[in-house]
Amino acid sequence: MSLSDDQLPGVHVSNSNDTFPLIPTQGNVEEIQIQNFETVPNVPEAIVIQPTSAPEGYWTDQPPLYNCPPGLEYLATIDQLLIHQKVELLEIITGFETNNKYTIKNILGQKVYYAIEDNDCCTRNCCGPLRPFDMKIFDNFRNEVIHLYRPFACQGCCFPCCMQTIEISSPPGTVIGTVEEEWKCIGWKFAVKNEFKETVLRINGPCCPISCFSDVNFYITSADGETNLGKITKQWTGLVREMFTDADNFGITFPIDLDIKTKALLLGACFLIDFMFFERASNN
Repeated sequence: MSLSDDQLPGVHVSNSNDTFPLIPTQGNVEEIQIQNFETVPNVPEAIVIQPTSAPEGYWTDQPPLYNCPPGLEYLATIDQLLIHQKVELLEIITGFETNNKYTIKNILGQKVYYAIEDNDCCTRNCCGPLRPFDMKIFDNFRNEVIHLYRPFACQGCCFPCCMQTIEISSPPGTVIGTVEEEWKCIGWKFAVKNEFKETVLRINGPCCPISCFSDVNFYITSADGETNLGKITKQWTGLVREMFTDADNFGITFPIDLDIKTKALLLGACFLIDFMFFERASNN
């Protein structure tokens, strides 16, 4: 038995068309009367969907960050990257140099980016590790988010006027900085510069960067060289792989609050270091 509106004590029902949230009930509701709430006729059954977390191995969209190139938002949440070069079977069997391919992962082993060298056959096999190259870095949606360009230059302490350098753009076409070799009689030194040619970090390498049963570290310091901020590590991958392939593994560590563009510059520095010291000529 239902009660009319005037039979409910203390309840005033307005004739306005305003509606209020309803509590879900079973079946169709013809008329709901709640104290201090208005009568809402013919309300369908409410469906409430609770938010769920993203599946494992995926990330929800990152909110836009200030002064962050598109596609690099994820770098704001991490302090370490792993770079694994793909082993090319054709290169092992024939000695024919192919375009290098890399997978860039987070500390959990999840792929966040991948990189592909864009070069021609003649340049790869004639110039060897000194070759100029374009490197395209893509996100998991196949969008190019970083572009690297390394011009041809001689290498060694005998050529102080012709140092190695790599240019980093993000998005492609917008230069965000460079990594430039600085002349040093003993050891290796690099300056990490922003888009205004200002040195923001320095990288110091060992006197003899040879990977022999141990890792090789290139230490990242502040611009004045006083504060250690991280390192780029060429990881020892085992005797067989080191002897018969030039597929290398690297790790980069940096402060989590480092500028996102500077993190991208360190990623570019890692590829320059790989080609300078650990990329063997095809005839070797």
